[in-house]
Amino acid sequence: MQVTETLKEGLKRGYEITVAATELDAKVAEKLKEAQPEVEMKGFRKGKVPMALLRKQFGQRLLGEAMQETIDAAMGQHFEDSGDRPALQPQVVMVDGDNWKEGQDVLVSMTYEALPEIPEVDFKAISLERLVAKADDASVDEALASLAETAQDFADRDEGAAAEEGDQVVIDFLGKVDGEAFEGGAADDYPLVLGSGSFIPGFEEQLAGVKAGDEKEVSVKFPEEYGAANLAGKDAVFSCTIKAVKAPKAPELDDELAKKFGAEDLAGLKAQIAERLEAEYKGAARAVMKRKLLDILDGMVSFDLPPSLVEAEATQIAHQLWHEENPDVHDHNHDKIEPTEEHNTLAGRRVRLGLLLAELGRKAEVEVTDAEMTQAIMAQARQYPGQERQFFEFIQQNQEMQQQLRAPIFEDKVVDYIVELADVTDKEVGKDDLQKAVEALDDE
Repeated sequence: MQVTETLKEGLKRGYEITVAATELDAKVAEKLKEAQPEVEMKGFRKGKVPMALLRKQFGQRLLGEAMQETIDAAMGQHFEDSGDRPALQPQVVMVDGDNWKEGQDVLVSMTYEALPEIPEVDFKAISLERLVAKADDASVDEALASLAETAQDFADRDEGAAAEEGDQVVIDFLGKVDGEAFEGGAADDYPLVLGSGSFIPGFEEQLAGVKAGDEKEVSVKFPEEYGAANLAGKDAVFSCTIKAVKAPKAPELDDELAKKFGAEDLAGLKAQIAERLEAEYKGAARAVMKRKLLDILDGMVSFDLPPSLVEAEATQIAHQLWHEENPDVHDHNHDKIEPTEEHNTLAGRRVRLGLLLAELGRKAEVEVTDAEMTQAIMAQARQYPGQERQFFEFIQQNQEMQQQLRAPIFEDKVVDYIVELADVTDKEVGKDDLQKAVEALDDE
């Protein structure tokens, strides 16, 4: 076997691999010899089929296997000897493949872009500021009030009071289409909040102004895309009896409210809220510090980038941004989207930082554990209620999806590793200042 360099330009590499016909023939003979003891053929005892007959029967298939294995071995040996790591899967083409005949040497062309040499980074030279925000009483009270609204109660309005938007009306109703009642179209003592949008469009608006004891017929039209095909697009009439009209009542911020949210008392609920807020603040502060770290790293290192990776990243960025600007287009049946200079610049930054973090993580032996992957998969699976098991199995069988989940976990672990070694100073700030720092991330 012979490997000859044909291209070395920047990160681009090209080689020709020559596999001698005698080498292939020897490998086929070796495979036939290994298989011979187990082969049975009419007219011969097991393991006694002549080699010439085996070659005639299985030679062509084994020749293909031998060729692939030999080329793969040559590529592996090349990467081991050269130290090159391809940025993407190498392109391998059999030269004059259409004209090749058995008994001839095999000539293969291999081209790829090598990953660049990544310079060393002095982590101790990195200075970072970590924002620290505490959950003050005002923030806790604001969050408590917001939480209390989800447990809102209603109290009966004065006798004869008319229902307003935001009020709760307790109704019995019976719906009919073409004079016939339909399944799911009736209920007793149903609490409906006007303006909630929980009923068919136009239903709630017609109950504005009703009073307890009123009888009201509500005429509506089911939407064309309604879930029940037998009702979609149909006119319906609902006979409603108004049992009560209730106004929203601000909940009492007391121990009883706390118990509704699983706390022993109000003090316990406030402690839980403070803990949750500080966890949110910590996550926001980490995002701010991570961006600063990436900016610092981007300015600290410089190396050649594989053009194919930058081009692929720029194309993905352009495509994603185009769909964000055209949310009504859900498929990919549109003209090719050409990346702009801005897209190419952003792609270069992402590729550079991605390669840098990958190399730093490799040298630090950072790994994503099975437990971390399982946790990430389960978090994603919760977005598909009732189909968690199917989603889990889908991820297990899909290497690309696994990599998409693994990549951000790996990146965060590498960031944590760098932060541990960097010079980090804590700075206490208020919630508003932290919020401004987070908002500034979107502006950059």
